[in-house]
Amino acid sequence: MAEKYPMTPAGHRALKDELKRIKEVERPANVLAIEEARGHGDLSENADYSAAKEKQSFLEGRIRDIEVKLAFADVIDPSRLSGDKVLFGATVTVEDTDTSERLTYRIVGEDEADIKSGRISITAPVARALIGREVGDTVKVRAPKGQRELEIIEVKFEALE
Repeated sequence: MAEKYPMTPAGHRALKDELKRIKEVERPANVLAIEEARGHGDLSENADYSAAKEKQSFLEGRIRDIEVKLAFADVIDPSRLSGDKVLFGATVTVEDTDTSERLTYRIVGEDEADIKSGRISITAPVARALIGREVGDTVKVRAPKGQRELEIIEVKFEALE
């Protein structure tokens, strides 16, 4: 059996939108670029043709990737969850026990992660350390700057727009 891909409803919508855009806009534009480049003559020394074919390969690969993820999507609506335990979709506030710095992360699917927005992938080391733990628990996480100890301050579940 294939692996499930956890994602929020917003992440699922974003993947469907990306797939539609690639199939209806980017792929047809790429086909035109290949046809136009073919018209420039010798394909062996045609940089436009090579670039267009490379883009075509990327687009087809991305289409397959998205289709697999959508086929095996496990859509989890965080607004339907509750409790003090960290689960997929939770918004978790932690405090670094050394620096007292507070950080808030939302645990989302791989394609939804955006560290600048505080969204971390379910596969990220911090998320893996937090999953299954509860408010008041302390977890150790190996980070790029060395080991950190984080205390779970708050766990919330809300819809992700």
